[in-house]
Amino acid sequence: MDLGPHAVFIIWAYVGVTAAVVALIAWIVLSGRRVEKRIAELEAQGVRRRAEKTT
Repeated sequence: MDLGPHAVFIIWAYVGVTAAVVALIAWIVLSGRRVEKRIAELEAQGVRRRAEKTT
């Protein structure tokens, strides 16, 4: 496969996009873990979700 005279730019563009996507996925995963931990802390303190019905 011949990418022509712009091969270096094309390769670095793919590397950059891949790095950005990996960073976004990591950010989402870590953020989700922080939210789950915070929810667990709040529930341990007795705070309940408004959507829960207590009958």
